[in-house]
Amino acid sequence: MSTSGAVATAADAARIERARALVAAVPDPEIPVITLADLGILRDVRLEEGRICVVLTPTYVGCPATEAIREEVLRVLADDGLADARVEVTLSPPWTTDWISEAGRERLRAYGIAPPHTMADGTAAGEAPREQPIRLVRAQPAGVACPRCGSHDTERLAAFGSTPCKALHRCRACREPFDHFKPY
Repeated sequence: MSTSGAVATAADAARIERARALVAAVPDPEIPVITLADLGILRDVRLEEGRICVVLTPTYVGCPATEAIREEVLRVLADDGLADARVEVTLSPPWTTDWISEAGRERLRAYGIAPPHTMADGTAAGEAPREQPIRLVRAQPAGVACPRCGSHDTERLAAFGSTPCKALHRCRACREPFDHFKPY
């Protein structure tokens, strides 16, 4: 929690935490089963000159949902008496699919969307991610796991699915089409 130039009082801390909880629960407008917190775009909630400031990082520059998300955050906060809140959108550091929480990945899978792999994929549970060279293009695992049957015998049908951040795939085992959230 941060404030602009002053130590937060207990009341300020409670106000920030209440605002954080409200914003964290806002669903993504394009994928309503995942929240802003689970998606990893909620970067900070702080006080600035006595006002709540919510910092969001869009999934990519030009994401068409960014303005809808901003408006919903302001609406949720205003409904709770924080009408003077503001939303700051930051592009640095750029969002990565590694910021999607494990709960968010499970919600995506249950909804029928294959979650993106992470840079740490391939490490044992609880093990620190291995050092990896910086890549300009993220390597794709062989076959995206079907969110319905789990098969890796899948094929990409189109680079774009129902939204620009997803690709359309089909499972060769169960023959069902599905979206795959592209790793960034």
